[in-house]
Amino acid sequence: MKRSTFPDPFKKARENKGLGKMNDQNDPVKMVLGHKDVRRCAHNWKTFQSGGEEVGRIVVPSEVHIRDTRQIPFEVDPPEHKSYRDLVEPWFKRPLERDYQIKLTDIVNGVIDEALEKGKLEVVEEFSLKLQSRALTLLLNIPYEESDLWISWGTHVFRSEDTALDGDKANILYDYIDAEIDKAIANPSEDLYSMLLASEVNGKKLTKEEVKGVLILTFAGGRDTVINAVTNSIAYFADYPQSLQRLREEPEILNTAIEELIRYFSPLTQMGRVVTEDTQVCEHAVKSQSRISMCWASANRDERVFENANEVVLDRKINPHLAFGFGTHNCLGATHARQIMKILLTVLTQKVASMEIIDCKENIEDLDEFERKVGFDSIQVKFNKL
Repeated sequence: MKRSTFPDPFKKARENKGLGKMNDQNDPVKMVLGHKDVRRCAHNWKTFQSGGEEVGRIVVPSEVHIRDTRQIPFEVDPPEHKSYRDLVEPWFKRPLERDYQIKLTDIVNGVIDEALEKGKLEVVEEFSLKLQSRALTLLLNIPYEESDLWISWGTHVFRSEDTALDGDKANILYDYIDAEIDKAIANPSEDLYSMLLASEVNGKKLTKEEVKGVLILTFAGGRDTVINAVTNSIAYFADYPQSLQRLREEPEILNTAIEELIRYFSPLTQMGRVVTEDTQVCEHAVKSQSRISMCWASANRDERVFENANEVVLDRKINPHLAFGFGTHNCLGATHARQIMKILLTVLTQKVASMEIIDCKENIEDLDEFERKVGFDSIQVKFNKL
């Protein structure tokens, strides 16, 4: 089996029950698995709430015990959600601007040139983490050199090798953001911190806590997801060099290929919601104040929607994948992530002849009823110049 093959562990449960179950820190979660049902739940924000009273409870695994700052606009429901979203969305659409793309291209070129110079490297730490962190400086509009600190934090801001949720490690990020907010108050600039501090929502200036909520989401939400997307795509093209050659010959399918890679690898497995009233999901009863999760990874392999769902079809014509979520709370950073992938694949076709996987250690999520390969803890790859 190819190293870039990601099996679908949800198939049997999705077809037979539509639901899965997992215990998350003694707070059970019912996992919604079918594409149609996941979309329906994501759309129904009144019954399946993102806001809720307990900050961090909608994330799986729950972050209730490691943070008390609400991520904005992620953990806010309509109508307040729209006000926050309208404020920050133009900033997160900046990757569509030509100047942003030129700078991002320079960053991607730099990472790929480093890989080609080394010849062989560990992709997660030495390639994907560097690319994600350096690209984040553009999104925040701060000096490139700041990425060195973020790279030193490792691939996940809430997780360490021996624990799924590490409060001490999370505090490194929170303390950093607090300090950066204070710097922006003292010396405003053109960065995201300063923009937020100068902004109003519904006639009121954003508080430091609200600004911190946006920044936590920006740092944490786009970290391991982007790292997974980049790493897994490198693994795929190493396994299938003919696909990289195809992109060289058919650049017109580039955008379609990106959506397909994101569908197949689904960098984020699931996202939770809190149930606000007794209801049913997939003909199964769910109680008020219990939790469900919308399993994007399962929905993206639903054979009722995707023909040859367990294959990467680079020119897939119809691809309503849910890897960036769905409905009101769809991913704020999707434009940034897509641009990273677009420029990455473009530069790979220009500079890299082929790649070879030398060794790897898979990253397997333990979801009680399921075990899902979400990426790699490490993967050694040799890069060959074009």
